[in-house]
Amino acid sequence: MHEGPESSLNSPTDGASAGTTDGGSAETERSEPATVHVIVGSARARIVLSGEIDADLAGDLQEASAHAEATSLPVEIDAHHVTFMDSSGVAFLARLASRSPHRVRILRAPPTVRFLLEVTRIGELLDIADDDPGFEVSGSVSTLRPNRS
Repeated sequence: MHEGPESSLNSPTDGASAGTTDGGSAETERSEPATVHVIVGSARARIVLSGEIDADLAGDLQEASAHAEATSLPVEIDAHHVTFMDSSGVAFLARLASRSPHRVRILRAPPTVRFLLEVTRIGELLDIADDDPGFEVSGSVSTLRPNRS
């Protein structure tokens, strides 16, 4: 049995942030590896996002959404470890919110994600919670993107 969602997440790096002004190559820049996990419990499905949520994850986000929707359970998104989100991530949240028969809940969204939800008004379609109510794993845990090169 899986100990919990936190044990499978990558911790933030303490290296240089992505994006340099000195024309450095992508190889010298370090960024947070992106991960997408789907955890199915007895009462809800949780999608755990970590790192940079961008267009490179489009397929993984679509797969996670399909997996969570197939459970017919309420869906929550743990966004605590998201370091960056572009329009692909916002589109994923909007699509999930519009297709789910239950109201989708975002847990522990960092300020950058909250800003995007507010500016795009996607936050009006979602419930946003500052705390994690905990999660009882009784189903499966799927890792869709363990590391990004």
